[in-house]
Amino acid sequence: MTRLFFSLLLAAATLFAQGPMPVHAQQGPLRLEITEGVIEPMPFAVVDFVPDSPAATEMGQQIARVIAADLSGTGLFREIPKDAHISRVSSFDAPIQFADWKAVNAQALITGGVGVSGDRLTVRFRVWDVFSGVELGNGLQFVGTTDGWRRMAHKVADQVYSRITGEGGYFDSRVVFVSESGPKGERRKRLAIMDYDGANVQYLTDSSSIVLAPRFSPTGDRVLYTSYETGFPRIYVLDVGRVQRQILPTQEGTMSFAPRFSPDGQTILYSMSSGGNTDLYAMNIASGQSRKLSNAPSIETAPSFSPDGSRVVFESDRSGTPQLYIMSASGGEAERISFGQGRYGTPVWSPRGDLIAFTKQSKGRFHIGVMRTDGSEERLLTASFLDEGPTWAPNGRVIMFTRESQGAAGRSQLYSVDISGRNLRPVPTPDGGSDPSWSPLLD
Repeated sequence: MTRLFFSLLLAAATLFAQGPMPVHAQQGPLRLEITEGVIEPMPFAVVDFVPDSPAATEMGQQIARVIAADLSGTGLFREIPKDAHISRVSSFDAPIQFADWKAVNAQALITGGVGVSGDRLTVRFRVWDVFSGVELGNGLQFVGTTDGWRRMAHKVADQVYSRITGEGGYFDSRVVFVSESGPKGERRKRLAIMDYDGANVQYLTDSSSIVLAPRFSPTGDRVLYTSYETGFPRIYVLDVGRVQRQILPTQEGTMSFAPRFSPDGQTILYSMSSGGNTDLYAMNIASGQSRKLSNAPSIETAPSFSPDGSRVVFESDRSGTPQLYIMSASGGEAERISFGQGRYGTPVWSPRGDLIAFTKQSKGRFHIGVMRTDGSEERLLTASFLDEGPTWAPNGRVIMFTRESQGAAGRSQLYSVDISGRNLRPVPTPDGGSDPSWSPLLD
């Protein structure tokens, strides 16, 4: 009942809840209030993972803290602080004193153990429904290296999130983005990659030339981006592991930009400007051959595949202002899907296939929004001086984007928001950040 109940609650909290919707659990001890998509977070407790030796003590504490931060950061969970705990867990196999956890109002409890042998790390965990006194699913064990302890903590958090909500997790993932430094008029930009929560930042390029719009491959091992290194915007593909790059064979003397991989990773969509016109093209990566998908006297750009690879959503000003259109991945006639007041751009298809995220400019404000794939049920999630460039979490329930502050001293920063418009949060980066692209879950 617990997993099903929370699955239903999470579904009820999506952005398409219309008006006040109080939700109560009529069976069992769990109770949650949802009003206009606002959830009362579920209280949970996570104890320091029990070490198998004194050398593993600190790592057990660090892993527990990352798990707690992952879950709390969703806005769906509220951690009960350690100083409120009555029970102490001294062994991975010790019986749980459920009455003590009920007394502090914990509804879920996460326990675990950590073993360290040289550079080898073993992490075990369990998730407990406190009120029913049962374990949710079976305990799991992850094995890796001590250097990868944060990834293992994210893996545990993904499992906990999935067992309680019934949704896929998104914590064990990365984000590639443009790191920005320097004054607003002289920004230095370079590609960087980080964990989804801003940790472990690594730089992939230097700041000698402008870089834009990095996009992950479906397997997360390559990144497409646009660079002005040659004087014209050209598309490059970079191997993330080896940090090696190559320029794609687009037409010399033209401007090519806004690239994106197909779901199978074999095709690249991009825009190319030639003879005063900008159209969409598809390139076969193996052969390097391109074919034209659009042929209109207007600007077509920012293409994004549907998850099954059959359709493409893109931005076009063929109606006089930038709007969103969908066409077959093989090209042909396009259908307009945006009809609200304002200008639409940077559409991105959800990995679940149900929604399209976009940037909208209306009445002097910028917004990140979502709509159904037929253009219905549009909802704006944010509003500011400049919000743009959405990217989806692997589970299709969270969006990351760029927010730029106003004025000469303004800077770009990454933010995330869930699809109900709740839980707007800054994503920490060492410098300014823009153009995020979320990877799939890591292997």
